[in-house]
Amino acid sequence: MPIVVNLDIMLEKRQMKSNELAEIIGITTANLSILKTGKAKAIRFSTLEAICEALDCQPADILEYVEP
Repeated sequence: MPIVVNLDIMLEKRQMKSNELAEIIGITTANLSILKTGKAKAIRFSTLEAICEALDCQPADILEYVEP
C-alpha cells in the first residue's frame, strides 16, 4: 500500500507509549495498533486531529505517500 503510517516514529520522538496515546485520544489500544501497523483501511479526521494534538505534530508527520 502506498500510504505508510509513521505513528511509531512520532511516538518515539515524543517519548510516549501507545497505551498512553490511546487513552489520551479515547480509542482502544487494539484500534491504535491496527492504525500503527498500517492495517487500517480508513481513519476518521477527528481521530487524526486528536493524534496530531496529542503528539503536537502535523498529519504529514504521521501519514506518508510512497510511490509503489
